[in-house]
Amino acid sequence: MTEEQYFQPVRPTRAYEAVVEQVEETLARGALRPGDRLPSERELMSQFSVSRSTVREALRVLESAGLIRSRPGDPRGAEVLPYSTKNLRKPLERLAGRDGIPLGELIQFRMILEGSANRLAARLRTDEQVAAIEAALERMREAIDEGYAAFSAADVTFHDVVAQAGGNNLIQVCGEVVRGAVLALIEDKLKRAPDSVALMRESVAHHAEVFEAVRHADPIRADRLARCNLYEYYASYVTEESKPMLEALLEE
Repeated sequence: MTEEQYFQPVRPTRAYEAVVEQVEETLARGALRPGDRLPSERELMSQFSVSRSTVREALRVLESAGLIRSRPGDPRGAEVLPYSTKNLRKPLERLAGRDGIPLGELIQFRMILEGSANRLAARLRTDEQVAAIEAALERMREAIDEGYAAFSAADVTFHDVVAQAGGNNLIQVCGEVVRGAVLALIEDKLKRAPDSVALMRESVAHHAEVFEAVRHADPIRADRLARCNLYEYYASYVTEESKPMLEALLEE
């Protein structure tokens, strides 16, 4: 029985990238589904017209991306893995970390994401999740005396717990990536702020407002607080040309 040929020969220059691209396209259109197997290494070499080392490098990249599970020399071929939101993290981090994406756009996207996360949390949270959010807020208060690094970690935990209460994994993953990208761009400025303790206390006060909105099941207020607080916190770091795109989210 002739094995179905999914792929076309590629040019040898950086051929593994072209192999990866074709496999990704094949998975995206559903020709291969979770649990299916890619052709064997030998068959991939034939279909792509590339060397064994090229095939193995492509499989390594695909496995690193969480798309397949591969064992060198396995005659059955690499196994296609189920989709997971974790697979989004690396490409999102590469995209968000590129110099071509202005800080203003990242902050605008964060305003949208965290507003939605807060809104969902206010509607869907359980009593246990409310307690977890309160504990995360208390940890932020404690971390003020420990310095910026400890406070930043506590801040991240607060947002993670709120996003978990909302129950949307995509919002949670995207939110984590965008928060990290924003902080990476301005972290030095925050560390060098004239009064970093006052800045941290102000941040705790904003987070406490969010907690109260979630606790009292007020989704509209929880959403608006996220947008307004993020604008107030970050607006001074963006260009004047970028501010209208942020302010547009305050008018809703």
